[in-house]
Amino acid sequence: MATVYLLTGSPGTGKTTLIRQAIARSKIKAGGFYTEELRSNKIRQGFKLVTLDGQEAVLAHVDISSPHRVSKYGVDVQALEKVGVAAIQRALKNAELIIIDEIGKMELYSPKFKEAVLQAVRSGKKVLGTVMLNPYPFADDVKRLPRVKVVEVTRDNQTQVLKDMTNWMRMGTYENNP
Repeated sequence: MATVYLLTGSPGTGKTTLIRQAIARSKIKAGGFYTEELRSNKIRQGFKLVTLDGQEAVLAHVDISSPHRVSKYGVDVQALEKVGVAAIQRALKNAELIIIDEIGKMELYSPKFKEAVLQAVRSGKKVLGTVMLNPYPFADDVKRLPRVKVVEVTRDNQTQVLKDMTNWMRMGTYENNP
């Protein structure tokens, strides 16, 4: 039985939206965080973390000067650790479902984040999250761990993925439907 359900796929396929919809439909006590784009004049400027208990922090932005960069974005590792890692740690203590959106290049600059991800995955609690599609050593290792189910989201399968994910959250099982 998978205790970890990770969505992967190309940018813009709706992974975070699906997670937010599944949480909204669920009665499970959830904790953790998701990411949102920061836009100005319809142009993406960065990303922020939003915890399920209402905290926010800018994770990456074009105006952040940082040695840690992904594309045009400077990554604020301290903000990730202060808000995102802390949200995972609170969820480990207080929630039935841990949300981690996303296990990606920006987040993987933080050793504390990696450790929190491994703690969550190994905790036996349900973990729902997103993981980068492209090969990357830590992300690939997480994808291969026992009890981890990885599902690729496309524009065509969003409805089925939401149904499967909601069933998994309710029942704790995953059935692979053709």
